[in-house]
Amino acid sequence: MSQLQDRISQFRKMANDDPDNELGHYRLGQLLQEAGQHADAVASFRRTLELSPQFSKVFQLLAASLLKLNQREEAIKTLKHGFEVADERGDNIPRDEMSRMLVELGEPVPVSKKAAQGTGSGEGFHCQRPGCWAGSRARKLDKPPMKDEIGQRIFETVCADCWNDWLKNYSIKVINELRLDLSTERGQEEYDRYMREFLGIEQ
Repeated sequence: MSQLQDRISQFRKMANDDPDNELGHYRLGQLLQEAGQHADAVASFRRTLELSPQFSKVFQLLAASLLKLNQREEAIKTLKHGFEVADERGDNIPRDEMSRMLVELGEPVPVSKKAAQGTGSGEGFHCQRPGCWAGSRARKLDKPPMKDEIGQRIFETVCADCWNDWLKNYSIKVINELRLDLSTERGQEEYDRYMREFLGIEQ
């Protein structure tokens, strides 16, 4: 079994064992998309949005798989809805990517309400973790959770609620479901990889 298929099996098990875990479905969808299994990826992305309808990045990925399946009208509808969600949340990267995709499809791009309103005072903390529910109410951590580069990046980009969700909920599921032994180097590497994926931190 290839490494990609092995990862798909891991996340498929996680999604099946915990069907209300939006991050499990999200990562499964990403991996299925990478493997070219777009019909299955669509199902995973749709389930993610059922659980987390403000998860703006998912609209972009869902539309990409719909286009691969020649479902153009559904992809356009998804992109326009996703643009509005991303714009409302201030998720500029997925919003701009969906705008680019609409232009390539020859479709009009929705007007950005945030741009029309102006940027405001610029105060507040914007959590960059995919699927964060806090939005403009996000609370910054008091200090970096670890004394290394990753800890600093978490402090700068992830809100306190998302960090606590990882620490108290998701990390325990990862350790138990994957039977990780954190006393080993491989176990710690797997743990760190899932943490980065959950928090949306690229290595």
